[in-house]
Amino acid sequence: MNTFMPFGYNSLVVAASFVIAMLASYVTLDLARRVRTSQRRVGLAWWAAGSIVMGTGIWSMHFLGMQAFRLPIDIGFASGLTLLSWVAAVGASAVALELASRRNFGRLHLVLGALVMGAGISGMHYIGMAAMDMAPGIVWDPLIVALSVLIAVLASATALMIFKLLRQVKPSQRLHYQLAASFVMAIAICGMHYTGMAAARFSVGAVCLSAGELGGPGLTVLVLLATGMLLISTLFTSILDARLQSTAQRLTQSLQDSNARLKAANDELQHRAFADALTGLPNRLLFEDRLQHALSRQDRANHQGISERLAVLFVDLDGFKPINDSFSHAAGDAILRGAADRLRQEARECDTVARVGGDEFLILLERVTDVAASVAVAKRVLAALSRPFEVSGKQLQITCSIGIAMHPDHGERNKLVANADAAMYAAKRAGGGNYVLFEPHMGTDAAEQLALQNDLRQALDRGELSLHYQPKIDGADGQICGVEALLRWQHPQHGMVSPTVFIGLAERFGLIGRLGNWVINEACRQMAEWAKNGTAMRVAINISAHQLREHGLVERIEEALIRHRVNASQLLCEITESVAMDDIKATQRTFDGLARIGVFLSIDDFGSGYSSLNYLRQLPARQLKIDRSFVKDLETSEDARAVVGAVVKLAHALGLRVVAEGVETSGQRDVLLGMRCDELQGFFFARPMPADSLLAWAQSESQAEKARAAAL
Repeated sequence: MNTFMPFGYNSLVVAASFVIAMLASYVTLDLARRVRTSQRRVGLAWWAAGSIVMGTGIWSMHFLGMQAFRLPIDIGFASGLTLLSWVAAVGASAVALELASRRNFGRLHLVLGALVMGAGISGMHYIGMAAMDMAPGIVWDPLIVALSVLIAVLASATALMIFKLLRQVKPSQRLHYQLAASFVMAIAICGMHYTGMAAARFSVGAVCLSAGELGGPGLTVLVLLATGMLLISTLFTSILDARLQSTAQRLTQSLQDSNARLKAANDELQHRAFADALTGLPNRLLFEDRLQHALSRQDRANHQGISERLAVLFVDLDGFKPINDSFSHAAGDAILRGAADRLRQEARECDTVARVGGDEFLILLERVTDVAASVAVAKRVLAALSRPFEVSGKQLQITCSIGIAMHPDHGERNKLVANADAAMYAAKRAGGGNYVLFEPHMGTDAAEQLALQNDLRQALDRGELSLHYQPKIDGADGQICGVEALLRWQHPQHGMVSPTVFIGLAERFGLIGRLGNWVINEACRQMAEWAKNGTAMRVAINISAHQLREHGLVERIEEALIRHRVNASQLLCEITESVAMDDIKATQRTFDGLARIGVFLSIDDFGSGYSSLNYLRQLPARQLKIDRSFVKDLETSEDARAVVGAVVKLAHALGLRVVAEGVETSGQRDVLLGMRCDELQGFFFARPMPADSLLAWAQSESQAEKARAAAL
């Protein structure tokens, strides 16, 4: 006779328990990843919350499985033991998440974790069974109980292994693997539970003493809904947190990338500001900065009783211009780069080599013992630069002249470069290819240049600089069609200083950029003033080689035009042919920028260099200006007339207007007009004059032209 009660299960509740087990497993896997990838404090919060959510999910599966269990008698569950079973589930989950979050998860962790988790899950189950409070008690099959505990341990080990394996899965594949892993874990958890239930036997006539406590269909639905909502909301929160962290990481990375790009851009701008574009050597600005630091270090050393000297070597290449003229500027650039490399090799690591002009270099020697040490470096430089340069398969040879000035032996600290420059010119006068030490009598010219340079620095602030304007005459109607702005310096002691003197001085001492900016602004201001008086005058300004290579030239011109409300087409920038061809890439970049904002462009002194017509065709110039040397010989030289005629035809074929400068006689004028030259400029028409004089001249010329027309 069977002494145990028959039992069964509600299949719908069993299915619901499996769904809860799978959902709990999926959420648990997601939480394990959140705990591992979050920061420490955030990770601890996720661990605590995750332990509760995971434990509740496992416990809910167990409780629903208990609710699915059917006996011929009413059953219920004691609330105290039921709560304790929930605590056991949460504890087992806490162990699982803590182990899953470890980066050094090994075999020992797997074994210990599986045992602790298995014990926790088994404890949850059998404490929950004890909550039924049967009288007489449940009869257990020890073999099946052992099997259920073994399943719990194996299920725990499986879960931990899945935690570990999912770390290696790519994000794009994680969803599929996580769903499959959740399914496996749900089978393991349900298998343990229902195996444990199969180990229980209930005697006929037994009574459930807790039948009046927890139980019933209402509680089943409540647990199912509450647990489902808890797991889904936790999963949603986890996904949202993951996306927020991912967004934060992308933003952080983007910010880091932006900072890196900004730093690279700043470094590039700094490099351009302090380095020569052609050779990569420091420019004059950086050289002077390093010279000041070297002098400060020398002062400190001398105060400490250490005798130190420093020397400045001014190196100028001999015979460089003929190479440029005969073999093209590309060959000249190759020699300059080669010379820079050789100078670097001869200098020590603590020395500074700089390019400060077309073919001029400076070398700063620190911590030299005596004059002989500086002379030894100069001799090595002479030997290095005298070796042939190979350019386009040809052997080209040059020499150099070197001036040496030492501190404190050769004058004041702020005159070192000027003194070295004076010594270099002495070496050139002696025939070149040699070095000369500075001597006091050489300082006369150097002192005058230094004084003039200091005066030039202050000339802008003192209002000593001005622009004079020379008219350009239209070849078709004889009317004024524009002017060229020419810089003038009225020195308080020396009177009118020739531009050939102070422009060269400005270029050598790094003042040309400041002068150029003043010319741009003053020309725009004057055009605006003329416009107020009803005169629209196109003004041409000259752009130096330094300005052409200077960063931000186009922006400064555009800013001046906007500030004075001048139409860009009223401004014409003239760049000499030699400067334009010296660095064709820089020229084209600047020309393109100026053309973009609407400024007219002109190639000045055309014919004095050796332009490639291909390069000329690429430049967006509007005008060619014939060099005055050809205009001067027009009346006497067939060659000059042939060259000018060819230039005019070439320019017109390219759609360019032609301007002839230096027109001083009526004969020159007539020849140029016969060649259909578009514009003429020179002393024959008018000398450069101040702005107010120009207006008066233009009005008188206009009246004279009207009188001549009336007479005809």
